Amino acid sequence: MRGFKRFLTQSSLVTTAVALVVALALSTLVKAFTTDVITPLVNAAEGGHGATAGLGFTVGGQRILLGSFVGSVIYFVIFMLVVYAAIVVPYRRLMKRRGQDVFGEPSPTKTCPECLASDLPVAARRCRYCGSVLAEQAS
Repeated sequence: MRGFKRFLTQSSLVTTAVALVVALALSTLVKAFTTDVITPLVNAAEGGHGATAGLGFTVGGQRILLGSFVGSVIYFVIFMLVVYAAIVVPYRRLMKRRGQDVFGEPSPTKTCPECLASDLPVAARRCRYCGSVLAEQAS
């Protein structure tokens, strides 16, 4: 069980899971926009007929469902707040207790003048890739 817990709390796994949840929620938002705004506009341009009740307006006999789209936007915002509060905040606290900073500002780095690697710690004296001596100042 301890190994499974370690697996679930890996930084890359949680980051991937959050990205997947955001992508799914954004997919819902895009689908709602397409279904409730774009499709009726296309149907109206083709001369189709039909209207439904709800907040919106009619163009060429097709109902633009603004109420449904606004509801989807509100759903997206609320969903992202819940994901942030239920997943990101507790995970950040857990990792901070373990001595790791996640979802925060990246630590300052410097660049190797020889191989141009730009992910070297500021305190590094030699490049980890090519072994050249580094200047004391961060770039």
